[in-house]
Amino acid sequence: MSISKPSIPKGTRDFGPAQMIRRNFLFDTIRNTYRKFGFLPLETPAMEQLSVLTGKYGDEGDQLIFKILNSGDFVEFERGKTLQAADLEEGYKKLIPKISEKALRYDLTVPFARYVVMNRNDITFPFKRYQIQPVWRADKPQRGRYREFYQCDADVVGTESLLCEAEIIWMINEVFAALGIQNFVIKLNNRKILSGIAEVIGRKGSETELCVAIDKLDKIGKEKVMAELTERGFSQDQLTLLSPIMELSGSTASKLEQLKAIFKNCEIGAKGVEETETILRLTEKLGLKNHNTELDITLARGLTYYTGAIFEVKALGVQIGSVCGGGRYDNLTGVFGMPGVSGVGISFGVDRIYDVMEELNLFPNNSKINTEMLICCFDEEGIEYALPLIYQFRAAGINSELYPEPAKMKKQLGYANDKAIPYVLLIGSEEIKTGKLTLKNMTNGQQNQLSSEEIILHLRA
Repeated sequence: MSISKPSIPKGTRDFGPAQMIRRNFLFDTIRNTYRKFGFLPLETPAMEQLSVLTGKYGDEGDQLIFKILNSGDFVEFERGKTLQAADLEEGYKKLIPKISEKALRYDLTVPFARYVVMNRNDITFPFKRYQIQPVWRADKPQRGRYREFYQCDADVVGTESLLCEAEIIWMINEVFAALGIQNFVIKLNNRKILSGIAEVIGRKGSETELCVAIDKLDKIGKEKVMAELTERGFSQDQLTLLSPIMELSGSTASKLEQLKAIFKNCEIGAKGVEETETILRLTEKLGLKNHNTELDITLARGLTYYTGAIFEVKALGVQIGSVCGGGRYDNLTGVFGMPGVSGVGISFGVDRIYDVMEELNLFPNNSKINTEMLICCFDEEGIEYALPLIYQFRAAGINSELYPEPAKMKKQLGYANDKAIPYVLLIGSEEIKTGKLTLKNMTNGQQNQLSSEEIILHLRA
């Protein structure tokens, strides 16, 4: 029997201890911020019913859902009915529900909406939840884009208050300040503004086709965007009206004033401008004068369910896409039979944030440190002597390890260096006799003779 070379699927990764310590630093920073703002933890299954997920992300998104084949003989379905050639000829869209009833979750928002509907009688509204779990997408792997990745979501449902959007801007600033990421921008738009643009150029109801194109403006340029819109059936007169809107410039306040003039006869567009102004005013009332937020009318993410504000955060100075995004959705639970529940939320992409921090060298110097002190013994007697000591150190909150055998000291110190352990405690016959233990600082090489109580005070100073 041949031995196969082990591998992992493309778009997935192993995380070693050093990476996990850094990832947990990110998770803890985001989690602590969510808790600070009153969000409660929630987890949902990795698998959802396929019917729960399909139709929520558009045709393109549906194709990226990882489907799970029915267990057993998936060729048989509907109580003994066997898959026939005619079933294959119907195409994959009609075939999939027959052989797959479950799928890996695509995001955390739709499972959250499903949870809210199923637990509506046990939830106190407004309901604020955070959720930190992996999601899966059958996407083409590339830098910053993986098939398995974590999302860190926070959502508020059961209120239409725009204070929630203002607090989201505050949370984004809080997280990035704690991580040391200073150069970033929060791009803000509103679905109603996009609908208003479509209306004023004479294509009311066509905002999806319009936005799919203009969302590419910074990637392919205005000329190619206009060419794509022509292919989508937009007339030259409509493109002439659109052109100056796409070229709005100046500060966010200036852009909003220009949009007011454009939407003077467009109710939905004017409403989008009003909501955006309110969000920014509330944000400043909260004390955030420099909140890195700017209006971007080409921002068009999540058009299948966002109905109000749209957020997208990009770290500047790095070649990585958005690291955070979200928006307002007024009826996501409606598809599950519970209409009229407004919500708003954001999601931090930890995998991309990790890449940003690594590229900018922003992780703290101690972000690889887990063990604070390694106890090294010269013989078995030293190990026996160290056992109650390590209990004492751990009880005092000092992360400690005892090297499990009396190996050569060079090997034990090499172990400490490889794990970036900052302190080593040396125990030999003299230390056992006097009770004064040798504490070595592995960074500067300094050694001190201290009692166990003095060591605790020294490391906790």
